[in-house]
Amino acid sequence: MKVIDPHIHMVSRTTDDYLAMACSGIHTVSEPAFWPGFDRSGVASFHDYFNQLTVTEPARAARFKIRHFCWIGMNAKEAENLSLSEEVLTILPQYLDRPTALGIGEVGLNKNSRNEIKVLERQVALAAERGELLLIHTPHLEDKLKGTRIIIELLRNEPRISPERVLIDHAEEHTIGMIRDYGAWFGMTLYPDSKGSPARAVDAVEIFGPQRLCINSSADWSVSDPLATLKTANEMRRRGYHEDLISTIFYHNPKEFLGQCPKFSVA
Repeated sequence: MKVIDPHIHMVSRTTDDYLAMACSGIHTVSEPAFWPGFDRSGVASFHDYFNQLTVTEPARAARFKIRHFCWIGMNAKEAENLSLSEEVLTILPQYLDRPTALGIGEVGLNKNSRNEIKVLERQVALAAERGELLLIHTPHLEDKLKGTRIIIELLRNEPRISPERVLIDHAEEHTIGMIRDYGAWFGMTLYPDSKGSPARAVDAVEIFGPQRLCINSSADWSVSDPLATLKTANEMRRRGYHEDLISTIFYHNPKEFLGQCPKFSVA
């Protein structure tokens, strides 16, 4: 089985994880820029991090024959710091020009605050100016429904953004409908003790269908599983689904969305 994980934070994972993924069929990944578990002290830390995403991590993945792509952006949590965000926004273009950077992400909202919205507006405008793909984070702890509504309204106000070039991630049953109505792709995240389980993700496939759906592990430094996509595929087999549909969700769908960036290719 061939799987693309469209959202995984490999800088937080071990070489054992890379080996297990490669042995299991995950040969292509995309890694969004995110909050590392602590607030960074200055723009120099973002330079180091974006270099890690665009230079170090692709080389580390290549040792295991895994193709590594990334997203560049100011994450929602640290966007609360406006002065730092202003500095980070000025350095984004030089890293977006790197050969494995697919677009701007993951950017979005954490607490639906005014500062977060202001920084998101700037990054959506940058995506429009440069013709970049967008990977959007929706809130986990605050009101996800309200945050998703704000994000979609903000995107609708930027007519240069095509919905089919946007993936709105961490979607749940109560937000999927509005994302689909907008015309964007929606991501479902699998976590062992929060967000969605494999069974819950397959339930969503049965309710909403596989169109414009990308299921991801979002595996990071917290409790998470880099093989979660494969376990969800196995849950589909257990329920009797054909391999063609499983391949659509875990390979062809992410390939179609990510392939809108000409830099992307599969291993």
